[in-house]
Amino acid sequence: MKKVRRASSEAAPRFRVFPFTALVGQEELKLGLLLNVIDPGVGGLLILGEKGTGKSTAVRALASLLPELTVVRDCPFQCDPQGEILCSRCQEKAARGRPLPTGIRPMRVVELPLGVTEDRLVGALDVEHALKKGEKRFEPGLLAEANRNFLYVDEVNLLEDHLVDLLLDAAAMGRNIVEREGVSFVHPARFILVGTMNPEEGDLRPQLLDRFGLAVIVHSLRDKALRVEVLRRRAAFDADPEGFCRRWQPEQECLARHLTKARERLLRVEIPKDILELVVELTTRLPLDGHRPDIVLLKGARALAAWRGKEGVSPEEVREVLPLAVNHRLKRLPFQEVEEARRQLTGILTEFFPSPPEGVPAKQPTSSRP
Repeated sequence: MKKVRRASSEAAPRFRVFPFTALVGQEELKLGLLLNVIDPGVGGLLILGEKGTGKSTAVRALASLLPELTVVRDCPFQCDPQGEILCSRCQEKAARGRPLPTGIRPMRVVELPLGVTEDRLVGALDVEHALKKGEKRFEPGLLAEANRNFLYVDEVNLLEDHLVDLLLDAAAMGRNIVEREGVSFVHPARFILVGTMNPEEGDLRPQLLDRFGLAVIVHSLRDKALRVEVLRRRAAFDADPEGFCRRWQPEQECLARHLTKARERLLRVEIPKDILELVVELTTRLPLDGHRPDIVLLKGARALAAWRGKEGVSPEEVREVLPLAVNHRLKRLPFQEVEEARRQLTGILTEFFPSPPEGVPAKQPTSSRP
């Protein structure tokens, strides 16, 4: 069995993070995160829900499962040695005709605080270095840290509009261009955007909504047995975080291996012609704009098929991913309520998929432990 390498430098801090496999319920949320790990091209995840439903906990728990990246050694932007877009420094090194030195770094979750400034987000001139050395040097920002990682924005709907525009530009181009005090710098900024929001506190602009590949709606657990289990596990974690994490380590490692195999299998998963036709039939029957829903739905279904160990995408994967791909994209007519638009989606699902869907495989790692 292939051994999955893990980052030893981050092992200790992860014992202070609630294990992903110990999360109770919220299967759609966990599935949306896992699909983005399997195929970052899915385009990120928006998590909508009321306070205290485990949104932030799930995202932070994801860090312990993320794979390692091959990067250019000593590059603050985690440039991919085989990537098409390199930062200005790596471009200069590559222009000399020598192979770029490589290293291994863990993929991680970079958090964007609500009070972040523009310079902290995109980068700025290192004033201290300029005063001491008389040289102009670029100081990387959070977009640099987020390259090839997850960029997590809690309460994304409260982020200032001009910062949202900067995020949109970087996400659309896959790179960040900064010009400050005569210094021009370019670096790749391909990140998986994960945002959480409470719809009661305000909506997001449609342009930003569409930038999230998938969206899930989370609610408080109503099952009393599950709520008791949440309390039991949380109390155990608070009493002994390291001991609790060690008890869940076998499940964590099992899920990490499963993710690694799914990522390796992804490009071998076939997409039959009838699946392409099904995706188009579904999206054209719903009030959606553009082709992004089709693309996201197909990528998500393929990632789910890879997760399930299948050789090709089937209608079951399309049915499972459809709500996640269109939840936030359904257009509403004037005076039409959100629930009315979602009832239309439910009608389409009932028409095309009359039988119950398969269970979400993400439940397996979490339900295997008493």
